[in-house]
Amino acid sequence: MDIGPWLALLDAHEYSISREVIQRGVAAVYVLAFLSSFHQFPALLGERGLLPAPDYLARTAADPGRSPSLFRWRAVPYSDRALRTVCVLGMALGAAVVLGLPQAGPAWAPMLVLLAMWGLYLSINSLGQRFYGFGWESMLLETGFVVAFLGSHAVAPPLLVILFLRWLLLRLEFGAGMIKMRGDAAWRNLTAMDHHHQTQPMPNPLSRFAHQKPAWWHRAETLGSHIVQLGAPWLLLLPQPLASIGAGAIILTQLFLVLTGNYAWLNWLTILIATSGISDPVWRWLLGGPWPGWGWERTADALAAADPAGLSPLWWQVIVVLVVAGLVALSRRPLRNLFRHDQLMNASFNRFHLVNAYGAFGSMTRIRREVIIEGTEAENPREEDWLPFEFRGKPGDVHRRPGQFAPYHLRLDWMMWFVPLGQWHSLWFARLLEQLRRGDPGIRHLLRHDPFAGRAPRDLRVRVFEYRYASRAERRATGAFWVRREVGELTGARPG
Repeated sequence: MDIGPWLALLDAHEYSISREVIQRGVAAVYVLAFLSSFHQFPALLGERGLLPAPDYLARTAADPGRSPSLFRWRAVPYSDRALRTVCVLGMALGAAVVLGLPQAGPAWAPMLVLLAMWGLYLSINSLGQRFYGFGWESMLLETGFVVAFLGSHAVAPPLLVILFLRWLLLRLEFGAGMIKMRGDAAWRNLTAMDHHHQTQPMPNPLSRFAHQKPAWWHRAETLGSHIVQLGAPWLLLLPQPLASIGAGAIILTQLFLVLTGNYAWLNWLTILIATSGISDPVWRWLLGGPWPGWGWERTADALAAADPAGLSPLWWQVIVVLVVAGLVALSRRPLRNLFRHDQLMNASFNRFHLVNAYGAFGSMTRIRREVIIEGTEAENPREEDWLPFEFRGKPGDVHRRPGQFAPYHLRLDWMMWFVPLGQWHSLWFARLLEQLRRGDPGIRHLLRHDPFAGRAPRDLRVRVFEYRYASRAERRATGAFWVRREVGELTGARPG
């Protein structure tokens, strides 16, 4: 029996350009994720962190499989130095893929490199506790694992992997759309975007401009979000050029989110996954021809030299079929979750963070509250003796324009958004206050400004303010980007 025609169906020769974009782009995001961990993990979760990883490893030693990590091996005990070594290794592997080095080798070369990156980041994420509890962490792990099986220039892009990436995108976009429709009524009556740009966790330089658009603009934003998230992903299941149209709509909306907010690597990773729907003819139509030097123009020649029929090797196709079959088997619970009334948001159904549920902003915050931590060196402080600690991305000083940090992830700043929503009593926040009171250098490194230059303040206080964007007239009169009013003090959050 000639299985050649059947094997030919498993190759997707018209997605060579998308493969290059996805592989290199995902690797670049991994480099950024490892860099973020290199700088922030020791202060947040290291040996002297807010939620120390060694303590977590000890508490969960009886069930190590719940959070798999290299640091559970006796040969690799956790230390901040070992953590940074893992990050450097991960960045080096990611840089190799960005440069296209493994892709120039056999099919298994990029597979091994990307799986190594996935395993290293899983080892970090498994110890991350609250600071790694964001949907884009699981998204990066799932994407990295799947992209590992896109192969090198020696084989055609596997069709099954391309299709699974589209299934990932459907879960991400359609899941987010359904979370919104089932959640806050503001999404159903098209008023959600009246609030979003002002109350999102970490605004960027254009967020105020976007917020001050007229009401009809915000209605159009909300309606456009519903149309794209609930409709465009299904186009990815149709033939070309409809799949490319669906992918393009998703990419355009994600670029708008990039321009108006800081969501770590969520938007850029979504854009990369969406390129799985764009075929080479569409790329060439958009760009006027293939980009030179990336290697996909050599793929057809390499395949012809390896096999007169131009097929990828049987052993490679067997690996791809088995891996995708396993991922499909894991898709049962995420698929059911999409259609549940009590749909889960950003949930992982297995310890390896494969085939997850995604979604965001099912509940829309209407009032922005910020906690401002202040310290003093005075024994009997007057009001002017209290000086604020300034964070890098979180709003504080009303005259400071919000910055652009994404796709870099400021984990502490993101967690601070949740404090006035009810997490002021959390253990990590109490320890943050303790570290600030001691003048801990690790925490100081994560701040934009320490008013005490590392000295330990005599006392701390935590004030709560309502923030809103300054109107155009207020901005002209005062130079401020924000207007705020105090609503209380978290006296119970003060360290003893």
